[in-house]
Order: sequence, then C-alpha cells, then structure tokens
Amino acid sequence: MLTQLIVENIALVDRLELEFEAGMSVITGETGAGKSIMLDALGLALGDRAESGLIAGAADKAEIHATFDIAGNTPVLAWLTERDLEAGTDECILRRLVSRDGRSRAYINGAPVTVTDLKTLGEMLIDIHSQHEHQSLLARETHRRLLDEFGGLSDIAGKVREGYEGWQETRRTLDAHLATREEQAARLALLNYQAQELETLGASKGEASALEAEQKLLANAESLLQSCNQALALCSENDDANALDQIARAINLLEELDVEPLRPIVEMLESSRIQLQEATHDISRFADGVEMDPARLSEVETRLSDLYEVARKHRIEPDEIPAFAAQIDAELASLENVSGEIEALDQALTRLRADYQSAARELSGKRSKAAKALESRVTSQLARLGMKGAEFSIALTQGERSEPAPGGLEDIEFLITTNPGQPPRPLGRIASGGELSRISLAIQVVVADTSRVPTLVFDEVDVGIGGAVAEVVGSMLRTLAKNAQIICVTHLPQVAAQGNHHFLVTKASSRSKASTSISVLEESDKVMEIARMLGGIELTEQSLAHAREMFAAAQAS
Repeated sequence: MLTQLIVENIALVDRLELEFEAGMSVITGETGAGKSIMLDALGLALGDRAESGLIAGAADKAEIHATFDIAGNTPVLAWLTERDLEAGTDECILRRLVSRDGRSRAYINGAPVTVTDLKTLGEMLIDIHSQHEHQSLLARETHRRLLDEFGGLSDIAGKVREGYEGWQETRRTLDAHLATREEQAARLALLNYQAQELETLGASKGEASALEAEQKLLANAESLLQSCNQALALCSENDDANALDQIARAINLLEELDVEPLRPIVEMLESSRIQLQEATHDISRFADGVEMDPARLSEVETRLSDLYEVARKHRIEPDEIPAFAAQIDAELASLENVSGEIEALDQALTRLRADYQSAARELSGKRSKAAKALESRVTSQLARLGMKGAEFSIALTQGERSEPAPGGLEDIEFLITTNPGQPPRPLGRIASGGELSRISLAIQVVVADTSRVPTLVFDEVDVGIGGAVAEVVGSMLRTLAKNAQIICVTHLPQVAAQGNHHFLVTKASSRSKASTSISVLEESDKVMEIARMLGGIELTEQSLAHAREMFAAAQAS
C-alpha cells in the first residue's frame, strides 16, 4: 500500500509530506482549494505525462516521491527482482523529477528507469479512478484480469498463456527453419558434391607429406646414388687413401709414442673412427634403399597432383584434406537432420495448438459462467449507488482467429447501459465522469476479495449524488477498505464520515502568492469539517450535532 507521498514544487505546493495508513482515507476541502494537486502529483509518480506547467512559481524543477509497502506483494516483488530493482526491504520508492524545460527523469528504488517502467509498476501498485484519468478499468486487459480473478480462473488462464507461449516459441523456431530451407537445400547439394569428391579422392592422414618425401627420393635417385658411392669411397672403399685407414694410421703412430699428454688425443681419434664407421654403414644402407623406378615416380606425382588440385580448390593445405572431409561430413549430417527437425517441429506445433485449444475452450466455458455472475452482482451494486435502470454486461467475443492468442479465444469488454432501452456501450464512452467512478466503485466492491491491486484511489466518486445514495457510497468504500487501501477525494459529508483517516486541503492567499496545504485531522477536527460540509462556512450547533451523529454512526459500522 501507499505509505508516504512527498511533493515538492507542484502547482501551489512548495513542499508536502503525507503519511498514509491502511483503511479508508478521505480528502476534503473547499472548491478550488487544490484537492486534485495530490492526485496530479501521485499520477506523475506513477508515470503520467509530465508538463512543465505543473511546476510551482519560479522553481526550476518539481520532485515527487511515492513510497509503497510491498511486503507479500508477490507480482511486484517478482517484477522488481527480474529487473534487478529490488531494494532489499519491504519498501518500494517511486521517484519522478520534472524540469522546467519539460524533460523528466524516473527512478525506482534509486535506480534510473524509463517512464514506461514507472507506469508498468505503478499499475501494479495503485489504481486511480477519476474523470477518465489513469484508469486501468478502461483497458480491456484489465477487464480480462478482473473477470478471471473474480471467477477464480487465474490458474487456468495462466495455463492458456503458457500454452500460447510454448506454441509461439515452437512456431518461431519452425519459421526460422523454413525461411532458410532453400538456402539449406543449395548448401546440401554443394556438400553432397564435395563429400563425393573427397570420398573418391580418399586422402589419408599425412599422405601428402609422405608422398612429397618419396617423390623427392625417386626424382633424384641417380644423383643420390652417385653422391653416396663417392662418399663411401672417401670414407672406406678407396684403396689408395680413405678416411678410416688414415685415422687408423694416426692412432697407431701416436700410440707407439706412448706419451701421456697424447693419450686423450688418441681416445678422441678412436671415437672419431667409430663414428665414421657408423656413418659409412648408414650411407651404405641408405644407398641400398635408393632405386630408380620411373613407373613409381609417375604414380607418386600423379597422386600428388590430385591432392594439390583438391587442396587448391578448397584453399587448404594438402595434409588438411582428411580433416576437411570430416568437417564436410559433419555439416552434411547436420543439414540432413533439418528435414527431420522440421517434421518434428510441425508435429509439435500441431500438438501444442491442440493442447492450447483444449485449455482455452475450458477457460471460455468458465468465463461465460463467471461473466453472468459478475454482471448480476455489479448491476445490483449500481442500483444501490443510485444508478437504477443501469445494467452492467460483459461482451465475450470470439473472433475468427487463425492463431492462438495469449488471453484465450475471446476478447473481453465491460459494457454499460445507463438508461433502459439504450444499447450497451464500452465504459470509455460514458460521458459522465461521476457515473464512471460509480461504475468503477461497484465493480471494485464486487471483486474486492480477488483483486490484486492493493491501493485504490477514487476522485469524487460521489459527483451528482446525495442523500441515501451518498451513505451507500461511503459504506461501500469503507467495506472495500477492509480488503484494500482506499483513498477518496470527496465533497459529501456522508462519505467523509466513513473515513478511517481524514486529510483536509486548505488554500491560503496573499498579495504575492497563493499556496495549498494538507493537514491530518484529529477526531474533533473531523467533526468540524463534516459540519462545514453539511452546512457551509457558518457552523451551527445543529450542523455540529448532525456531524457528530453522522460521524459516530459511520465509525460504529
């Protein structure tokens, strides 16, 4: 509920700080005192359009803070948590700054937000019923919500919405697949061609590198053999002078000297002789493996040519061909699954539509029964509010919908007939703001036990009525206050007497300035204000006695 409202530099108010409590709060004051200023300020805090003309005097900006107790308000807490706007307490503070240039800034719990966010949250916290201003009751979505809440249909309505969301998500996925199907078909044809080409090629891992090495040997076989034979002759096979013989002679000469300093040198020469023998053996073995095979050389070069051609076509290295072939196969398998996925999605879409239709038809049947009950009860309340002959009705219209909708099969709209013989009309086309406020009151009284909006504001709901009907209005508001916080701007003493809390708006004027203030009345002051409302400015013992009697009777009810 609303717990505090701070207003700075709005219209005739320099600064105003009001504390609100549960129950029914009434706001009274003489005509022109500025009773609507508080509601204008509250509307700004809830996201109404900002106008620089509301800023008081020469001030540069206006500021409004509205604090709400949201303990136990699950929808609001969930909304805040989803947007990381929770304050970590049971309080929620809406703040609005309006500059002289018409620009404004909005905050929720100190975090900057858009005015749309402010408005969305505001509609979850408070509902203002006035002269066509800030009335969610004029929105068809509210009609749907109130009917479903009244009929205890929120769970099945939620099931219908979930069914719609599941169908919609599946439809989006299917549409995405269908939109790219032609492109995928072309890609599939290309991949099939490439996969066939690569399968025919049959390249193996490391094949290109191995063939390149073999080709080098085969192409240079003759020169390799010549060089190897020459090297062998120099090392060991030349009878006149070869390296091994020369080293052996050097070792013998030095050993015969038997000089200690030469012994490490002899060891080094011996090591060199052993290494030279091993090298000679390796050269010989290599030469034995080299053969001149023109046929094999032609075969290797042809295979390399095939590998190079495919690699060049795909702009890869020859040794990358096997990995590329595996990649093609994987993509091909994925695309070949698309047709199966489309078929599965299409079947899922049919199933989800059927489930949605089943739940939506059940909801429609229950809505029809709930609508009749709500129509009857609201019409009865309208008669109590002095609107005899008025008839409240609910239009449940099932159009030719080709696709599921989140709210079910039907459009829902509240209608009213204010005079017998006239056709029902939408609430928004009611000419009288007072009538609209009373219709709002009648509906709220009926749905009080199920409505989720914690604070209701009624601005002059009693316009054009008096006497016994005024007492009924006051009684209804007080009854409604048992389930919701009620704030009511009124000019009728019968309504004011029913309030649990009473705010008085007064206006003071001087030569240079006019200002509006609001004060909280104690019980004796409440009686004085009710007496003023009964008999005018001049208070008499008779009006005071009447006021005391009216106040005592109302408070005892």
